[in-house]
Amino acid sequence: MKSITIHGLDDELDQSIRQRARKKGLSINKTLKEVLGEVFKTPVNRLQDNREEFVDLCGVWSEDDVLEFRNRLQECESIDMADWQ
Repeated sequence: MKSITIHGLDDELDQSIRQRARKKGLSINKTLKEVLGEVFKTPVNRLQDNREEFVDLCGVWSEDDVLEFRNRLQECESIDMADWQ
């Protein structure tokens, strides 16, 4: 794949690109590839959700795991002033 560098973007265009990227939850690079694909009517490789490929490396929490974690975390959310004397 080729790379392109664009120099001299004005602030308004830069902000528009960044705003679109934030709105869609994409990187600036992926946003620009999407925009260019739309303008030039060229199919862009759609974003793939590859999370399933990494489940065995990262693990997955069940709802029970999440509840247990939140319950255990609650004791960290209060300050015992006796600890600071």
